[in-house]
Amino acid sequence: MEAYLDEIAAQIKELGPIEAIRFLAQKFPGQITFSTSFGWEDQVITDMIFANDIPVKVFTLETGRLFPETYYVWNRTLENYQKPIYAYYPDAAALEEMISKKGPSSFYESVENRKECCNIRKIVPLKRALAGNKLWVTGIRSEQSLNRHDMSNLEWDEQNQLIKFHPIFDWSLDEVKAYIKKNNIVYNTLHDKGFPSIGCAPCTRAVAPGEDFRAGRWWWEDQSKKECGLHVTA
Repeated sequence: MEAYLDEIAAQIKELGPIEAIRFLAQKFPGQITFSTSFGWEDQVITDMIFANDIPVKVFTLETGRLFPETYYVWNRTLENYQKPIYAYYPDAAALEEMISKKGPSSFYESVENRKECCNIRKIVPLKRALAGNKLWVTGIRSEQSLNRHDMSNLEWDEQNQLIKFHPIFDWSLDEVKAYIKKNNIVYNTLHDKGFPSIGCAPCTRAVAPGEDFRAGRWWWEDQSKKECGLHVTA
């Protein structure tokens, strides 16, 4: 697999993000997908895909606990591009069982409970969304958290058994914002209120100046535990 990844990496090395996504869409026809949570980075990549008519399926995980601002961006994105964004929901029975036994806010009580909630609302639906695909495009950037510095823009995802590509992995936040401004892309206004990373409403808060990029996610937990499991790098 390493040699295969090196071969693909060499083929896209000199390509910009749009050209690289287009190349990979041709290399993996019908087996390439992009996950969006409607944040800054994901809106950039959605524009790259939709505005250039690149055949990549775009999907989102509808956890049931998103901010109203996120739903607004979702709707506006559908209106602007007139292309589908496929929604994947948690299994109703699993969600009902967890909430019936532990209540709607059990994730505050322990890391184990929070991971259980993330698993039901995100991980299991993600596996359904990725099934049958060979390549997963994401909006990950290297500066977003400490463990992401150890990643590269093209990697093998052992957990999901496919290749992951991060087209704007080396971009700075300023570059992301500049692309959004230049192309007049709708974005989540929570970003303007101190929310650099936006997830489920009960688990996300604004960050203070100087705080870590992901300090607002699961802020009641230890810094080293702040990944939900969508992007495992071990």
